[in-house]
Amino acid sequence: MDSGVGLYLVPTPIGNLRDITLRALDTLKEADVILAEDTRTSGKLLKHYEIKRPLESYHIHNEHKSIVRLIERMKQGTVFALITDAGTPGISDPGFLLVREAIAADIEIISLPGSTAIIPALVNSGLPNDRFVFEGFLPHKKGRKTRIESLAEERRTMVFYESPYRLIKTLNQFSEVFGPDREACVSRELTKIHEENVRGSLTELIDYFTTHTLKGEIVLTVAGKI
Repeated sequence: MDSGVGLYLVPTPIGNLRDITLRALDTLKEADVILAEDTRTSGKLLKHYEIKRPLESYHIHNEHKSIVRLIERMKQGTVFALITDAGTPGISDPGFLLVREAIAADIEIISLPGSTAIIPALVNSGLPNDRFVFEGFLPHKKGRKTRIESLAEERRTMVFYESPYRLIKTLNQFSEVFGPDREACVSRELTKIHEENVRGSLTELIDYFTTHTLKGEIVLTVAGKI
């Protein structure tokens, strides 16, 4: 491992276990401690690759109270590898606060490249991808309508994460604000056996998903205003 590094940010597969990089595997095997969003979920990945390192829980509900202790351990020489349930730490997942505090404490950080659902969905959508904006998850209730309306004049392609339980609601809200003919793509279960990318106008997507069972993680890509 690189000398002096206290924290590695290690992307993990979003579905297909073979999408992990060789460098990620080496880093996980050599870290003193692996910080995992869900130790049960990550335990399956580590077991698959026969990685036996101390595993500790680090998630949205305990990150504030655990950061001070983790930073102190880094200062004392402990090398941590942070992983989430899937994808890159910090992208709609825990990680940002720990990185910020590690930087403030002058601790060296290395972020490995790797899996994230944003890019495969974007380039697979057929929508312009030279410039785009990632909006992550929309607010569930308060501020949701305001957030969507604030994007009415956005000319870049927009990328969102969404739950299958809220997709129809979101598509209808997008149709009201962006117009029913706005082009979009719904990507689900990326890299998995049932991967599906459905492209069309917002009206066409609403019609399709009203009559089709929807499961799995979703990335919603929407064209910008022309």
